[in-house]
This record gives sequence, structure tokens and C-alpha cells, in this order.
Amino acid sequence: MKVGVVGSGGREHALAWKLAQSPRLTELHAAPGNPGIAALGQCHPVRPDDAEGLLALARSLELDLVVIGPEGPLVAGVADALRVGGVAVFGPSAAAARIEGSKRFAKDVLEAAGVSAAEPLAVARPPCVVKADGLAAGKGVFVCRTREELDAALVSVAALGDDFVVEQLLEGEEVSLFAICDGTRALALPPAQDAKRAYDADKGPNTGGMGAYSPVPVAGLDAQELAEQIHEPVLAELAQRDAPFVGLLYAGLMLTADGPRVLEFNCRFGDPETQAILPRVEGDFLGALAAAAAGDLADVTLGVADDAAVTVVVAAGAYPAAGDTGSTILGLDEAASDGVLLFHAATALREGRVVTNGGRVLNVTATGPSLAEARGRAYAAANVVGFEGSRFRRDIAAAAAAKEARVHG
Repeated sequence: MKVGVVGSGGREHALAWKLAQSPRLTELHAAPGNPGIAALGQCHPVRPDDAEGLLALARSLELDLVVIGPEGPLVAGVADALRVGGVAVFGPSAAAARIEGSKRFAKDVLEAAGVSAAEPLAVARPPCVVKADGLAAGKGVFVCRTREELDAALVSVAALGDDFVVEQLLEGEEVSLFAICDGTRALALPPAQDAKRAYDADKGPNTGGMGAYSPVPVAGLDAQELAEQIHEPVLAELAQRDAPFVGLLYAGLMLTADGPRVLEFNCRFGDPETQAILPRVEGDFLGALAAAAAGDLADVTLGVADDAAVTVVVAAGAYPAAGDTGSTILGLDEAASDGVLLFHAATALREGRVVTNGGRVLNVTATGPSLAEARGRAYAAANVVGFEGSRFRRDIAAAAAAKEARVHG
């Protein structure tokens, strides 16, 4: 199969890396891609939101499948334009992508589907959660336990320019649950947990994600059972609204004392959870995406490796307030020498040098028999690779590794 990946971040590099392992793959292309993806396939200078350019590219390359990474193009209807043009796509229509594009729409779907979620609040009072209604690149959720935090959140969400919603603050273990969907069925991938705040101990502003790990050490956590309980009723409701969801449906869940509750839905692979999940997925990943795009996952199965995976994001010093552009990235070969995966998230190639090109620059992913061992390898590599002013959180998966050790020790 000839496959095209749309996007240029760490998530897309991880997708390209996983797709490249499939025996079905004959050619891998990306638009626009990045220097890491360029080592796996051919990159083309087409923007992810350029529907006409992507359709022309897909036709000229005779692509058998296009996998769309970012949420923006999906919400804008790029998948629709490709499908109308006769190209098979893994990614939802604009109508189905509203599950992420509008929090209010998602709430309405969840209620109609009978799926438990955080309750909306008519009045903003702490403790609560304030969420931008539209897309905010993972930075539109504000947890408010005090009046001061609420006041700051209301200012921040107003600056994003969209409407917002206020919800109850749920307590428990938070889990990201991805499912490959064909419009009716949901095939669960291994659960993960990400770290949203900029600094250690969950301090500082929200970010797109500073790290992630998988598995999540929660007793009795059955991913496929959860997908059938949460994703599939939502798929049925979307289909009833003439918006069948074909692509990756990502549920942010809180595992409360009263059972799982949906915090949010996203219409695409999460970033950086994808970078920690895909190294654990066994089987023909490309085959699964192609089957979903064709509308039939009935006979598809994927395995899960026993090894754990931990991803550490190496970011610009001022991120999320500002990124870094043009700084030479050092230590790439040395960091990757021990089998550690380095997913390029915001990089560029200039005069033969790999340089920075944004806020979250690299994703360092390592696997191991336990979270502690995977974490140790990831941090060993993160300490080697970097650029002037780079930083990373030092507590990714620390609590989970300790919990895992207690359970198995």
C-alpha cells in the first residue's frame, strides 16, 4: 500500500514509524512531514489544511490511504474533500469531528448516547473545570480549585476567543483511551496517561502535553470493555445523526469511585500519548487503519506488548509562552544509540543541521519491562539530547512507576 501521513509533529512521526513496520507498506509519504519522518519516507511541502493540495498530491502519488494527524484539518473538513475526490482516509468527516470541535456538541452527543460525563455547571464556582468550547491545541482546559484559579482561567479562556463551558471537577485516575473506529465498531488501543502542566508536580500553565506513559497501573482496567461501554454508544449516536465516525476516537476519562466518566472527546490521535502507545501495539497497525477506513473492523485484532513505554517531551525554555526557532539540536545520534526512539515534534533541517522549529521540539520515548526501567532509559536519553535553553519535566511517570512497583513488589 502507498500511504500518506498528514502533519508535521511528533504524533505524525510516531504514526509514520509504526506504519513503516507494516509488510503491506510499499511507499510512505508525508505532507509536510519533518526531518524525522524524512528518514522513513518522502516529505512534500503541502500544508495540512490545504485540502486541494492534499487531494492533488494523493492523486498524483496514487495513494491507497491517507492518515490525517492534526485536529484542525479534520474539523475543517479535509477528510471530506479527500473522500469526495476518491481517496481512502483514516480520519473523521467535519460533521463527526465536531465531537472535538465543539464541547457543547460533544455534551449533547454524550447525553443522547447515555454515556456518563462530567456534569455541566450553570454558575462558575470553584471547584470546577473551565473549558474552551472550540479547538485550543490542548491548552483550553483549566482546573480551578480556588477563586484565584477560576478568575485566571476565565481571563485565559476569554483570550482564546471562543465560547466556554464550566463543568464539575471530578477526582480519580485520568486515562486517555484511544479506539480505532469504522463508524460502528471501536477497537481499543492500550490506555495511556499524559502530563498537561508545564512543570514538575503538575505546576504551571497547561500545555499540549509534556510527556506520557503506558500502561496505566489501575487494577482491572480493560480497554476493550471500556471502548464498548463508552466509544460504541457514541459511534451509534453519531451515525444516527448522519455523521458516522471513521478514524481515531480519543476519550479522556476520569476513573471515579462511581465508575468511568468522560472528560472530553478528541477526533484524532493524542499527542504525546501516541508516542507512548504505538511502541506497545503489536500486529498489523496499517491493516487496522485501512480496514477502519473501508468501514469494516469485524475481523481485525491487535496485540499489546508487555513492555511499558514512557515519553518525555523536550521543549523550548519559554514554552508554552513561546517556542524556539533555529537552534541546533545536539546529541540526536548519541541519544538514539541505545534503541531509544526520538520522535521529531518541532524540528527543521537547515544547511544539514537539525534545528528547533517550535515549542515542543522532541519526544524521547523508551520501552522497558517496567515503567521504572522505561522511565530510566527515557531520561538517560533526554539528558543527552537538547539545545540551548531546552528543558523537560523530570517527573513523567514517576508516581505511576512507584505505584507499579508497590503492586508488583
